Amino acid sequence: MKRLKKGLVSMALLTLALSLAACGQTPAASDSGKKEEKTAAQKEEKKANLVVAGVVFQEDQFMKLLSLGYQDAANASGVKILTGNTGNDQGKETELINTYIGQKLDGIAIAPLNQDSSVAALKRADDKGVKVSVTNISLTNAPFIVGGYTSDNKNIGQVTGKEAARFIQEKLGGKAKIAVLQYKSQLPQQSTDRVNGFLEEVKKVNPDVQVVADQDAWLQDKAVSVVGDILTAHPDVNVIWAANEGGTIGAAMAVKNAGKSGKVYVFGTDASYQLIAMLKEKDNILQAIAGQDPYSMGYKAMELLIKGLKGEDVSANKGKTTSVDGILLSRSNPEGLAKFEADLNAKMSKSK
Repeated sequence: MKRLKKGLVSMALLTLALSLAACGQTPAASDSGKKEEKTAAQKEEKKANLVVAGVVFQEDQFMKLLSLGYQDAANASGVKILTGNTGNDQGKETELINTYIGQKLDGIAIAPLNQDSSVAALKRADDKGVKVSVTNISLTNAPFIVGGYTSDNKNIGQVTGKEAARFIQEKLGGKAKIAVLQYKSQLPQQSTDRVNGFLEEVKKVNPDVQVVADQDAWLQDKAVSVVGDILTAHPDVNVIWAANEGGTIGAAMAVKNAGKSGKVYVFGTDASYQLIAMLKEKDNILQAIAGQDPYSMGYKAMELLIKGLKGEDVSANKGKTTSVDGILLSRSNPEGLAKFEADLNAKMSKSK
């Protein structure tokens, strides 16, 4: 009888122990599941409340279209966007990036000022969890970027170089005294690539051409002054090429101011309403420009950034910048000018 009672007690104790063990495990498993659900919910909430920035460095039409591309891509994805402008100031660029880090933004799409000196601040942003995509430049050493889109700057120079080479051969007998306007002190590698692309194409066809002046002047007013001085110092200059919009507009205005229409011909870079109008002018000064597509660059860079932030696979683009070829807009092709202008109107109307 005693043995039976002991056996019953033992069985009861074992059952109780098992019950207690089971009771002890169930809440733990339940807590773990709840934590996983909470983490997943938090991730989804973060994706739904992303905040990004789109940054440019000037107020010209090119940068306005670039910024518009950023904004349209963010709006299409339902993502809040802040816009910024560094004003061609490296210190302000660093300050703005640090501000975005402090505000705990999720990502930045930016047109950096310098392929080398801009990297440190952008790397710091990435280290702090702020993802980065770039436009209008290829950074020297930035494997951390989500990706980016830019013009092939040598190609940009080559586009107008080929047209200038044809013009010099057909209209100037294969000889020309050339003045170059660039922006080497602002973006050294980008400017140099454009200059080299232009001159290589010109000299392939016309080996006797000479570059008699090469100066920095990327803002319109500065370019008017610089080209005026060049035309005084080198009255035999008959071709001017500029590496950006401001330089191109200023060069054409300076030629007109000097009364040298029909004697000095301008080729340039970038596309804007003012430049398109100059290509249509009867003064025959501006001959051709290499247009870019900043809107698409901005849109694609922001779209790529947001895809990465939402967890989509963008690994194929990591650390890379995709190049986009330039488009020739020439006085000799009025139909092409009209089509480009119509496309530009459609894009600009979206910003109003």
